[in-house]
Amino acid sequence: MSSTDSQHLLLAAAAACEDKKAEEIRILALDPAESGLTDYFLICNGTNDRQNAAIADEIELRLKREFGAYPNSVEGRRQGEWILLDYVDFIVHVFSPEKRAFYGLERLRKSATTVSVAALNAELKAKIAAARVKGAKKSAAVSAPAKAAATKPKQGAAKPTRRETAKPAATPATKKAPPAKKAPAKAKKKAPAK
Repeated sequence: MSSTDSQHLLLAAAAACEDKKAEEIRILALDPAESGLTDYFLICNGTNDRQNAAIADEIELRLKREFGAYPNSVEGRRQGEWILLDYVDFIVHVFSPEKRAFYGLERLRKSATTVSVAALNAELKAKIAAARVKGAKKSAAVSAPAKAAATKPKQGAAKPTRRETAKPAATPATKKAPPAKKAPAKAKKKAPAK
């Protein structure tokens, strides 16, 4: 999955958190040198275990419906105090307020930088615009020689006559096969005269 695709998924997951009234939504961009595990952590908390389950369910449902993406694994759904959804390029952590304070993932990942949803959205739009410009330049470069070759007459080529343009040349597939020869009829035997 490209980084643009993973950022689309991450933004959709953050929007799902907001829709279910998650608190203190934070996106951490992890340092690639320190963490080969994933690129981003999406951390939020609900007010109770039922809200945590509802937040996790909404994230899973939205990413499945809009992108066809399923988490590789889901942990902690039954207890509801810390639900983890692993989408490979990012991991979603839905905590209860007590567990979030106890584990302190933000403190553990000191080299990680906090990214706002607005900044991530702006970065994503810039990448999409750059890809569109690059694609337009590439298609223009490819189609320009083809157009020039199509409009430029070939040197030394004779202009087709009126008869050639009106009547297409016969190809082996369109020629009629000669009629099949009939097998000679068998001579009838004459009955002897009496």
